[in-house]
Amino acid sequence: MGAISSLFGYLLNALYTVFNNYGIAIIVFSVILRIILVPITIKQQKSLKTSAKLQEQMKEIQRKYKNNPEKLNQETIDLYKREKVSPFAGCFSSIIQLVIILSVFWLVSQPLTYMKKIDTDVINDYKTQLQQEGNQSTYAEIAIINKYGEQDERVRLNMDFLGLDLSKVPSSNLGDWTVYIIPLLYVISSVVSIKISNNFTKKKKDDKKAITDGSQVKVEDEPNELEAMEAMNKNMMYMLPLMSVFIAFIAPLGLALYWFISNVLIIIEKIIIDSVMKHKEEKENA
Repeated sequence: MGAISSLFGYLLNALYTVFNNYGIAIIVFSVILRIILVPITIKQQKSLKTSAKLQEQMKEIQRKYKNNPEKLNQETIDLYKREKVSPFAGCFSSIIQLVIILSVFWLVSQPLTYMKKIDTDVINDYKTQLQQEGNQSTYAEIAIINKYGEQDERVRLNMDFLGLDLSKVPSSNLGDWTVYIIPLLYVISSVVSIKISNNFTKKKKDDKKAITDGSQVKVEDEPNELEAMEAMNKNMMYMLPLMSVFIAFIAPLGLALYWFISNVLIIIEKIIIDSVMKHKEEKENA
């Protein structure tokens, strides 16, 4: 994670040099990172859309080879290969998100190390001074910035964003109502994002109902592997935001700002990509 945090740090520091504001730098950083991840998002949604279409084929394979597990597994693998679908597409995307979450957490927790690239000896000297003064802050580098930033330009960071101090940690400032603004916006955006994803999934399920000879085909209730993968992906979709809310509560506000902006961009991505894919399908069917 440290290597990725360091790589992100170069970009964030370059943006900070341009805007001289930590909050604006984080917002632009979020936009750039989402643009880089767009191909992965498109591939994921295409894969999940194709997986939904394979439900009926999977059920047919299960009915045909339910007494032959070996043949069932082989036919399932062949189906995935033939349709070029990975049942773990959603999980792969979630793993990437988890890596990014942890990397950005390290980045905003230790901005002097990963962003400003300050010499370790300088940071350790300031840490020693803080300890001697009785300051036992969980985020020593944030404390260094707040205490010594005015007198040492090397450790100075402008963390004031629209009147909000992005260096503050909600769990350490429970009496300050302003520390809840960005985390609350993040929670709201997460709920909206999950709701949109669920609506897309429900719509795909409704659209895939097969019609044969003018009558609806009855779908068996027994689960198949694609449904199991879908359930796993759904669990991951809920788990990441819940984990992120907890981390946002114990991390500097800069992290919650990054997550909030990323969520807004993800919502926009989902709507646009789904609209484009739907238009393409309608054109092909016509």
